[in-house]
Amino acid sequence: MSLTSAATLATLDRTGPRRITDLAAVEGVTQPAMTALVRVMEESGLVERRGDASDKRVTLVCLTEAGASYVRARRQAGVHAFERLIGELTGDEVETLVAALPALKHLAELESQDREGPKQ
Repeated sequence: MSLTSAATLATLDRTGPRRITDLAAVEGVTQPAMTALVRVMEESGLVERRGDASDKRVTLVCLTEAGASYVRARRQAGVHAFERLIGELTGDEVETLVAALPALKHLAELESQDREGPKQ
């Protein structure tokens, strides 16, 4: 799976259903490229398109259970990789990481806000 596909699935998991135009902006690709990507992910059963109940002209891209499972498995694999690597650090290095956690969390929040763009 491409990085853009994985990032798009993670965005949908984090923010809920989105328009293709919004996803394209968040992921930094053109609308035609996102449309093609959504089509491939839809054929793979990872996403589905649904109408927006509040605006019948709008189609939203939603995660399927298979897409949500993929995101969970990918996150868990990342957690296991970090656990293994952290296990190889010295006690002092672990303490330094723990002390940096608040700043790292803040960076992640800022990055998430930046990627999500304007709210609908």
